Amino acid sequence: MDTHTIDKAKTWLTGNYDEKTKKEIQYLIDKQDPELEDAFYKNLEFGTGGLRGVIGVGTNKINKYTVGMATQGFANYIKKVYADDEQISVAVIHDCRIRGRMFAETVANIFAANGFKVYLSKELRPTPELSFAIRRLGCKAGVNVTASHNPAKYNGYKAYWEDGCQLIAPHDDNVITEVNAIASINDVKWEGNPENIILWDEEIDKPYVEAIKGLSLSPEIIQKQKNLSIVFSPLHGTGITLVPRVLKEYGFENIHIVEEQAVISGEFPSLREKGKSVREEDFESETEWLRQLNDITGSPNPEKESAMELAIQKGKDINADIIMATDPDGDRVGIVVKNSEGEYKILNGNQTGTLFVQYLIQQWDAQQKLQGKEFVVKTIVTTELIAEICTKYNVELCNVLTGFKYIGEKIRLLEGSKQYIGGGEESFGYSAGDFVRDKDAVIACALIAEAAAVAKENGKSLYDVLIDTYLEYGYFKEELVTLKKEGKAGQEEIAAIMDRFRAEPPTEIGDSKVILQRDFFTKIEKDLTSNKESQTGLPSSNVLQFITEDNSKITVRPSGTEPLIKFYFEVRTKVASQSDFDNAEIVLAQKIERLKKSLGL
Repeated sequence: MDTHTIDKAKTWLTGNYDEKTKKEIQYLIDKQDPELEDAFYKNLEFGTGGLRGVIGVGTNKINKYTVGMATQGFANYIKKVYADDEQISVAVIHDCRIRGRMFAETVANIFAANGFKVYLSKELRPTPELSFAIRRLGCKAGVNVTASHNPAKYNGYKAYWEDGCQLIAPHDDNVITEVNAIASINDVKWEGNPENIILWDEEIDKPYVEAIKGLSLSPEIIQKQKNLSIVFSPLHGTGITLVPRVLKEYGFENIHIVEEQAVISGEFPSLREKGKSVREEDFESETEWLRQLNDITGSPNPEKESAMELAIQKGKDINADIIMATDPDGDRVGIVVKNSEGEYKILNGNQTGTLFVQYLIQQWDAQQKLQGKEFVVKTIVTTELIAEICTKYNVELCNVLTGFKYIGEKIRLLEGSKQYIGGGEESFGYSAGDFVRDKDAVIACALIAEAAAVAKENGKSLYDVLIDTYLEYGYFKEELVTLKKEGKAGQEEIAAIMDRFRAEPPTEIGDSKVILQRDFFTKIEKDLTSNKESQTGLPSSNVLQFITEDNSKITVRPSGTEPLIKFYFEVRTKVASQSDFDNAEIVLAQKIERLKKSLGL
């Protein structure tokens, strides 16, 4: 093992670290555990969204000390920006993750020690409620301790600004600078003033729920369809705190909870391999326990069929009209509906987003609420089918970079001059209304259930509505390919892949000429038919996008939160009748395979 790594690890044996941490490091050194190198080969980067990483000891892991140093840096920046404020307040929440409450209390204590008033949730709460709480309470910033839908061994830290959005320019880079300036745990004010910490629950829950109720567009139809059969799973996370409550407030009475997944736990017991369990107290090392736990536990991601298995089974048992599951921090939602053969099918994020946005626009149109100042927002990797719908109803569509903070930013920038209807991204995140500046699965569950009720009132399912949409606008098929590249070598490989595509961009992909190249890092868009260049009009981001002659869209980007590089594919074709779908599915699947092959995937 690299001697530099060993030397760096040994500094934690003599510093002001707790005895449990020192014991863990000594164990890893003695065992020459490969995890030691990953733990110390670099410092965990505070990115534009905050921190996310594997729980454990070391400078490159999520632990009390990396969380503490990040919080002190964040606090220092907040104090600089609001130096003239007598009292600065911040809000803090957490989800179900391992060590989540401890990290949240650590964050709250450090903010309190810096003289801030801290509004800390009494227990876990969904991510979007933090966005709501920041603005409701007049806070200058906020922190959510969460790792979203990552595997069990992960935790993280999302930083928010006073507008309820995750950090954007210039605050994102400025906070990173302040965090990087914290050289030691001795620079952190660890001991908070308990009088500065205020615990909350219903004080924020009630107005948040009332605001979501105000988004309902078809309450009279819900009354007619109040027995719509809904299955809901929170996947062991925050959704259980508010989603069932909001569905009932909307008027739905036939809600079935997946009880096994209503147990709040960052160990995700229902997602483990059958018959297997691990207990932390049975392991000498936290690292070993988390490794074993991770090896037998699936991902709590509603995009994955394995995560949805119990919910789908319950749906089959009761013949549910719709099945919904939220990820652990309650900002993403997966939807399952019956297809034309009566089989339950997980909709992909683009399909759910299409149904979500289309329902909102159609209801706004039917109720004569469209006045020419409304807009929808989606990300650049989200389906262009939403663009077609917006064009039909003459609703402005704004495209933004990947990441919901950019959707939140657009809502803020247009507030007062235009009206946000709704929007979302292909990764299962959606929102409506302007009181939350983040993706919101609580809102999405309520409005998607309402859309299902309206469809049923018209003798249809949401799947039927989706098919009708394809018949009108064309069949859009998407696929996401992710390559996992962990550790230092993986990071270097991802950078090399992006460098290669940027240096030698493809002129043809899958037998179709590339007619448009977008490099969002340089902010240059090049029309290859005219050889003219223009500006993308978006902030700089390490993303490449290619549009081909047959309207295929291919996007390449490294993940901002995970050790992944992602390839997004979207292809389309016209369909004349429902009987054409099987053939169209085959044709488009083959087209995507050609695109992938031509890119070496």
